[in-house]
Amino acid sequence: MLGPSEIRGNLLNNWSVIMRYLPHTSDDVKEMLSAAGAGSLDDLFASVPPESRRLSPLNLPGPLTEWDLRARLENMADGGDWQVFVGAGSYAHQVPALVPYLAGRSEFLTAYTPYQPEMSQGTLQAVFEFQTLVSRLTGLQVTNASMYDGATALAEASLMAQRVTKRSSLAVSELVHPHWREVLSTYLAPRKDLELLLLPADAEGRTDYSALASLEKPAALLVQSPNFLGVIEDLSRAAEAVHQAGGLLVAGFSEPFAYGLLKSPGAQGADIAVGDGQSLGLGQGFGGPGLGLMSAKNDLVRQMPGRLVGRTVDKNGRPGFVLTLSTREQHIRRSKAVSNICSNAGHCALTAAMFMAAIGGTGFRGMARANLELAEYLKAGLLKIGFKPLSPAPTFNEFALTAPAGFAQKHEELKKSKILAGLPLSRWYAKFNGAWLFGVTETRTRADIDAFLAEVKS
Repeated sequence: MLGPSEIRGNLLNNWSVIMRYLPHTSDDVKEMLSAAGAGSLDDLFASVPPESRRLSPLNLPGPLTEWDLRARLENMADGGDWQVFVGAGSYAHQVPALVPYLAGRSEFLTAYTPYQPEMSQGTLQAVFEFQTLVSRLTGLQVTNASMYDGATALAEASLMAQRVTKRSSLAVSELVHPHWREVLSTYLAPRKDLELLLLPADAEGRTDYSALASLEKPAALLVQSPNFLGVIEDLSRAAEAVHQAGGLLVAGFSEPFAYGLLKSPGAQGADIAVGDGQSLGLGQGFGGPGLGLMSAKNDLVRQMPGRLVGRTVDKNGRPGFVLTLSTREQHIRRSKAVSNICSNAGHCALTAAMFMAAIGGTGFRGMARANLELAEYLKAGLLKIGFKPLSPAPTFNEFALTAPAGFAQKHEELKKSKILAGLPLSRWYAKFNGAWLFGVTETRTRADIDAFLAEVKS
């Protein structure tokens, strides 16, 4: 099996081969020399005194990938960026240069809402491609375009489940991202007719579904996988538990790359899948913008918020794209609207579609595996120097460990070396006092991790 560095190297080298620039063939060079009356390239510079010419090659390193070159230049400029070993809903990933270049072109950056299909075919097609790619990721038939972020997508999905089932209670795992649960509570605050039950974590760091039996008729079960502790939830078990009670399973995720290796939410029985697409080429941007992803089974489509773009043909049989469904009060009668969420994150969705198309399925799986193996390497290193596992369950690219005594002070000291060494879970979970959440992506190398471990140990 290839290690993460080999996967990363092969992946990046494949992209660099695709983007290599070869301006002239040897025949082109001969033809140009003949036209210039020169026998060789050296003859072209015969007028330059020998002492002014460099006769030996420059002392340069070997070819570098796009991201290694960028890191080298950043180190030369200011000593390098922060070494961040935290995920918690926002993840650094390598983004091919073609993505921000294309997304920044004026015809995309200034494109407006697609109200008039005859004027907006490019925008509509981009949205259609985004929907298709996200549906492949989530394993569900219909994807909207789109929500503000993962938190609003989860909240809208809870209201969608209530409309579909006509029930008044919801169960949410306490291992759903705390910020997402805060947004959910804000959404539900005016709804005095809805009951919200918080499901606790079990000893393995997964959701304990036993309390679900206390809800007579739940509208939905809201679960995140991987959850906030980084643990991979058993979505099939969650689906079985809530379906037996007649409710829907809403499966959330904050790191889409997990589903480069895991079975999709749809394949595990989810009725609605929601997530944040920040990882899909958007960068971190000091916390935003995010990109809300929402997919659902086809029979739930008329209760989905937002917009849905479809592919059709015009009266002459030519293919085209239209705004097939928009369930907002701006488009239909207020009494029929399912949500007044204002607009889709259009440019973010376009960027995510470009990113997914650029790396393809093979690149997506390769980056997912590199994330998993680097996280396991970091986890093993921390366990060797005194950390203890909070949970024995499998994780993806982030995980929770109980730290040895004195680590909180060490955490503050490491900031002076531009190292962010995990996130204290006690900020949101009193019962996990002394535990820290760590994360790593393919933007870090094993050498980075070794240096980090040495700093923590010192």
